[in-house]
Amino acid sequence: MRNDCERKVLFFDVDGTLVDEAGKDIPESTVKALVKAMEKGHLVFVNSGRARCMLKFLEETLPADGFLCGCGTQIVVKGESRFHRTLSRERGEEIKKLLSDCRLAAWLEGEGGVWFPDDEPRTERTRRMRESMMRDYGMVPGWDGPEVVFDKFCALDEGGCDLERFFAGIPDMDVIDRGDGMYECVPAGCSKATAMDWVLKEYGLPLESAYVFGDSTNDIPMFEFAPNRIAMGVHAPELEQFNPFITKTVEEGGVAWAMEQLGII
Repeated sequence: MRNDCERKVLFFDVDGTLVDEAGKDIPESTVKALVKAMEKGHLVFVNSGRARCMLKFLEETLPADGFLCGCGTQIVVKGESRFHRTLSRERGEEIKKLLSDCRLAAWLEGEGGVWFPDDEPRTERTRRMRESMMRDYGMVPGWDGPEVVFDKFCALDEGGCDLERFFAGIPDMDVIDRGDGMYECVPAGCSKATAMDWVLKEYGLPLESAYVFGDSTNDIPMFEFAPNRIAMGVHAPELEQFNPFITKTVEEGGVAWAMEQLGII
């Protein structure tokens, strides 16, 4: 076990970082690298935009100290939920009505599931996304049941949408533009960075110990927060402004290679 002045905290995005965008497979080299890092006394946290229900496959298989879920809306350490911010049922109903009135396709994300409206998708893109999530997470269309309590949501502009009205109606949400008409909406005050700050304070570690691994625009809060930044071989150009260490792709074992090059393992 390293002493605290040497101990590092490693934060990993999921899609495009730990797993390939096309599937759920984690390279064997990545798993071995995480195990070795933990054996050396470093901390390993998954830091994802996904809600906890969408990370179960990693919780069950990946060596990690904890999971920071839903862009900082839930913090899970050693299987225990230590922080969880959900939207009230009343606010949730307001948001669903706003999405419908503004003609935005959307899905809601929470610890209990991923939910879609009952109406049929208007575009092939939305149909494919819905079918994929229903297959992966066992959800069925319908977001009006009493079990629908969500932490965040994503909206898709399929054309003919009233974006001005939509944005004006969510002053309590931070909106991440994921590109191509997709908007990830998170309660203000929650982000991947706030979750990282919680971890550092919980373990009494300095900011300099934080290392972040990511590839997309919703990783920008991590890259803004941490001094040690690693961008995957394929990454959003918006990450270039942070002068990250650029590693190889997921398929090429980029996580393990970066950890070796940086002397973490």
